[in-house]
Amino acid sequence: MKKQSLFLLGFISLFLMSCMATVTGDQKKLYDNAWELEYITGPRITFQGLFPNEKPMIMFNKTPGTVTGTSGCNVYDTTYTLTGNMINIEKPTMATTAYCGDGEVVFLKTMEEVTKFRIESDGKLTLLMNDIPMMKFKKAMIN
Repeated sequence: MKKQSLFLLGFISLFLMSCMATVTGDQKKLYDNAWELEYITGPRITFQGLFPNEKPMIMFNKTPGTVTGTSGCNVYDTTYTLTGNMINIEKPTMATTAYCGDGEVVFLKTMEEVTKFRIESDGKLTLLMNDIPMMKFKKAMIN
């Protein structure tokens, strides 16, 4: 009985440590990449209809805790806080102000609703509201 209890305690400890290591590893993967949007939840319009010319991009900068990118036509920046896989993205400030259609509004509003992130096994970034996937990104090819 004592061996079983020790085995169970060891297994639980190992499991918890592996979960913590994954979050730290995911944080490292979050940086050093530009991410291109490939899915967004909510609107009843096609993805191509929301972003006919250019897909939004996002880039997380570890220092000083900023997010930069494009909304599909305008450039934005904001700040974020990160604790484990919990993330809070503040309301973005636009550096340019061209009219972009409904896609930009949907993208920026959805960014503010995000509470978590995860890096999927295929290397893609998913931003979630609690446990609901809100946006999915793939690594962007930047020239």
